[in-house]
Amino acid sequence: MGTPHAIRWRWRALDGFDAMALFEYLRLRQQVFIVEQRCIYPDLDDCDPPSLHLTGHDAAGRLVACLRLVPPGRKYPEPSIGRVVVCPTARGGSIGHALVAEGLAEAARRYPGMAHRIGAQAHLAAFYGRHGFVPVGEVYDEDGIDHVDMLRRPDAALPADPA
Repeated sequence: MGTPHAIRWRWRALDGFDAMALFEYLRLRQQVFIVEQRCIYPDLDDCDPPSLHLTGHDAAGRLVACLRLVPPGRKYPEPSIGRVVVCPTARGGSIGHALVAEGLAEAARRYPGMAHRIGAQAHLAAFYGRHGFVPVGEVYDEDGIDHVDMLRRPDAALPADPA
């Protein structure tokens, strides 16, 4: 699959996707969040239109990772990355960490000095912790999966290589 450095990242608004790129992006989200996790929920929601969407393609042009950056005030008072996905065949390396780092870097550029809040699947709390997130509040059920809200302060230090 290649190293995270071989990933070609691209940010765009929802209306910046052509039809096939949008299909590929939404199919990956559906494959992971609905089919793989066996969770019936409305993946497409009112946070998609105002968000920026990040896609990562490998050297062969395959979509291997994606997320969305929800602007502050839409889901939480802070900006929030969400719908963080790594294609099942691309897992086990550091693509997920590269994806989150890219998302946080864009959030810092667009919303300097702001904290960042996410609703993380609870079993991924340690993963997000490596990016400076700390749990805030109790674990809760969302669509049949345990989640926990996590906050990253704007001055949170990151390891040189979170992978």
